[in-house]
Amino acid sequence: MPNERLAKLFTYSTASTTRLKALYSDISLQKHSNPTSFNANVEWWKRTLTDVVANGLQASSPDVLSLTVSQSLQEDLRYEGAGKPLGLASVVSELRDTHALIPFEHFLSSTTPIYHSGSLAYRVATTVVGKPLWWALQQLSFVDGDSHESEAALWRRVSGRYVVLSLVEKAADAVERRRQKQVMVSRADALYSFETFREAFGDVLPDVALSNSDLKVLVKYLDRDRRVLVSDGEVIKFTDVESDRTISVVDRGILEVKTGIANTEAGNDELQRRIDERDRSVRECIRQGRKEAAVTHLRSKKGLEESLRKRLQMLGTLQDTLRNIEQAADNLEMMKHYESSTSTLKAILSHPSLQRDKVDETLEGLAAVTADHREIDEAIQLGSEMAQAEAGIDDADLEAELAGLVADAEKEEVLKEGRRVEEIESSLPNVPSRTPAEAQENAVHSRPELVPLPSSSTDVQRSKRTIAHAS
Repeated sequence: MPNERLAKLFTYSTASTTRLKALYSDISLQKHSNPTSFNANVEWWKRTLTDVVANGLQASSPDVLSLTVSQSLQEDLRYEGAGKPLGLASVVSELRDTHALIPFEHFLSSTTPIYHSGSLAYRVATTVVGKPLWWALQQLSFVDGDSHESEAALWRRVSGRYVVLSLVEKAADAVERRRQKQVMVSRADALYSFETFREAFGDVLPDVALSNSDLKVLVKYLDRDRRVLVSDGEVIKFTDVESDRTISVVDRGILEVKTGIANTEAGNDELQRRIDERDRSVRECIRQGRKEAAVTHLRSKKGLEESLRKRLQMLGTLQDTLRNIEQAADNLEMMKHYESSTSTLKAILSHPSLQRDKVDETLEGLAAVTADHREIDEAIQLGSEMAQAEAGIDDADLEAELAGLVADAEKEEVLKEGRRVEEIESSLPNVPSRTPAEAQENAVHSRPELVPLPSSSTDVQRSKRTIAHAS
């Protein structure tokens, strides 16, 4: 039967048997003969190894952020129908070269951010360790300089622990999201010991718990690469202020009192649990009629209650002390800001331009320039008014001239209307001419009615038609 744990992974559930056989073969020879296929196979193995680590499927390690590479890993990845992965060492070597996998010790010891691919420390380590080892293997005939590296030599070169960068980035994102949801009330809320950090963030990844090694890797990454906290191995302080990236004596004192308060509260909870247990025992003994046993449990209960009372007093004292320390630290921080502000203001006021004599001189000069500007402006305004007066321009004359222009415009409009009427009359047909005798005869026998004068062009036309008809 196939390995059930591996079969649930996405890369296995979506790959055919033929594809798995090809992936489990020795793919190292494809790097030069068929680089496209080689890169695709390496990418598949990258996702598979990441899922194996993230789901806690490493038989030899509890880590979920780092991969332990050894030949036993081949047995852990053995799959029915495909066997064990013969090219796994080549895959690990390729992933290490591309920084998808980073050597564990190098990750923890390097002070240079991992995203600086040209890191001097990394290049030195590669040169000092890798080159001599390769040369030595060649001399011992483990490696042929003109061919690919032997399987045994390759396994010796890649064996070890590696940080899986993509998983560390995922865990760091989860820590920052959880941190943003937390309410910052006091300075103590930003301070953690390694143990309290594990309690607060050890479960940021779903369904898995971070090991101690995982937490060390995560803290290092958040400190060096994300710069959202600072740590010295004992104290962990969240801060997004670059000037506050130091662990001070005050920070250590606050964390110590905070830890004492947490331990006292945990002890008090345990005492209360034992008191409740003794109370139930007393009641049970009374119910059973065991008076002596009830007295014994009651005496024990009273002693526990007294211890709890004293511890509660101590807890109150510790809480008051913590508040006083934080208040004093805030006052100190405020005084530092005051001192800085005072120094800055003093430096500004010491500038020659802000000396009293210089200020008076500047203000007097400004007043003089302003007065000159006002005089010039008044002179220009007065000259403009005088120019208008000399030109003899009067508002009454302007209105009279405007009225004349309006009257001329109206007369011109009347003349245009008269010319239009004349044009209409001239376009009417002429009346036929008669001899004097015919006219007199016609006047005797037929007198036409009087026709009123036309008042418009239409009336003129109508009158002419009437006259023509009468004649």
